[in-house]
Amino acid sequence: MKIIVPMAGRGSRLRPHTLTVPKPLIPIAGKPIVQRLVEDIAKVLDQHIDEVAFIINEDFGQEVETNLLAIAKRLDAKGSIYYQDKPLGTGHAIMCAKDALSGPCVIAYADTLFKADFNLDQSADSVIWVKQVDNPEAFGVVGLDDTGNISGLVEKPESFVSDLAVIGIYYFKKGEDLRAELQNVLDANIQNGGEYQINDGIKALMAKGKKFVPGKVDQWMDCGNKAVTVETNGRILELLQQEDEKLISDSVEFNNATIIPPCYIGEGVVLKNATIGPNVSIGDNTVIEDSTITHSLIQTNAKIKNAKLSNAMIGNFAIFDGNFTKISIGDYSVLN
Repeated sequence: MKIIVPMAGRGSRLRPHTLTVPKPLIPIAGKPIVQRLVEDIAKVLDQHIDEVAFIINEDFGQEVETNLLAIAKRLDAKGSIYYQDKPLGTGHAIMCAKDALSGPCVIAYADTLFKADFNLDQSADSVIWVKQVDNPEAFGVVGLDDTGNISGLVEKPESFVSDLAVIGIYYFKKGEDLRAELQNVLDANIQNGGEYQINDGIKALMAKGKKFVPGKVDQWMDCGNKAVTVETNGRILELLQQEDEKLISDSVEFNNATIIPPCYIGEGVVLKNATIGPNVSIGDNTVIEDSTITHSLIQTNAKIKNAKLSNAMIGNFAIFDGNFTKISIGDYSVLN
């Protein structure tokens, strides 16, 4: 089994946090988004992962590539790096890793997280992972036939098709089948909005009689912008607390500090005259003094003083001293 992760863009909706760190490497409850995604997919599949292929911009740099390869290594899998030089859509991105498109594989976009407990349908040619939503007109959805198999894909339907939204994770029993159809899309220059889309390859497979079935997830969490990323951080913390995962490092230094769970607190964090939580993640070696922080995501090596923060996202090495209640500052920023 292979996992293919297109993550070419840094993510303009999460600036300034993505100026120095690509969006999928921003930590949620102490782990990068893409690491949580890959590990959760491996858990649902319950199969050995042979390869994890990451599709990135070449300008991400060597440190990012090293971190991505380490994620694959943790799964005892081969890590591969492929480059997408132009933002030409999902189909184009996947074909940048066409050498990895063979045999059973999962394709997953790196700005989403999920929780699911279903068995992969081994009889299907493909599984499209979906989540039931209240407003299907805002999403791409699947249509189902009388047997419960997927009969079509509709983007933001004006009239009701189904309430099963596509979350951006797909299983293909034969990756080479998708590769062949996406190559046809590229060769025929079939574009939507100036981009080559995976949906055109999927529709071609459906037209040839391939069996597509839905895989329904229990929770679907977005990491597309600051507000939803902070919200997702809180939801992940709540789930981890229910699973009794250890969230607070033994090396945290407490000095008149109160923790309201759930919170993640990393190695070497110093808390002095502080109330933290609920739903706060604090990265390694951050120092927080004389502050109250709720529902926030703070990365590593930050220094925060005299703060009352809620729904905040603060980057690595940031320095903050003030009384703002909502803030989003990126890596190495300083506010006094």
